Amino acid sequence: MQIIDLKLKGLKLIAPQVWNDARGFFFEMYHSDRYANRGIFSSFVQDNCSFSNKGTVRGLHFQSEPGQAKLVSCLHGTIWDVAVDIRPESPTFGQWEAVTLDALHCHQLFIPVGLAHGFCVLSEGAILQYKVSSHYNPKTEQSIRWNDPDLAISWPITNPLLCERDKNSVLFKDLSFPNFWLDRPVLGETAA
Repeated sequence: MQIIDLKLKGLKLIAPQVWNDARGFFFEMYHSDRYANRGIFSSFVQDNCSFSNKGTVRGLHFQSEPGQAKLVSCLHGTIWDVAVDIRPESPTFGQWEAVTLDALHCHQLFIPVGLAHGFCVLSEGAILQYKVSSHYNPKTEQSIRWNDPDLAISWPITNPLLCERDKNSVLFKDLSFPNFWLDRPVLGETAA
């Protein structure tokens, strides 16, 4: 397994070892000890799965309390996966980073608490599976507009399929940033 630290603190691209033969392939999607030994400490409490059609954009979503780390995998198709740093104390506050995830390479994206998440479907359809570190709570779910001008995300699409909530999400400049993320270590780090 190879883990690459990306520019946003705590954001990691994971390339698991995949065994291929004439029958197909096998890989471990998650092994708590192996991930913890490589700096990903999280107690995942819920698994989610979604299917989206080509041209769909979902996001940019996050849970304000207690926050929610995610481990995202693309099981079918190809997506362009985006994370935005919404931690006010972070040196990369307001910056974004994107990676392509697909079913062929089996890469994963670990998104720590304090980053908003969204994705765009590039293939005819895509199935995502993602583990989360806290249970879904509609009262603390928040969303930032996918095409926010201050974030200036270079989405590979101009006219996406969106749900009403994502069409009407708040702008980044109007977001109330949660205080509880301040001075909290990023998952995968220890407090100083």
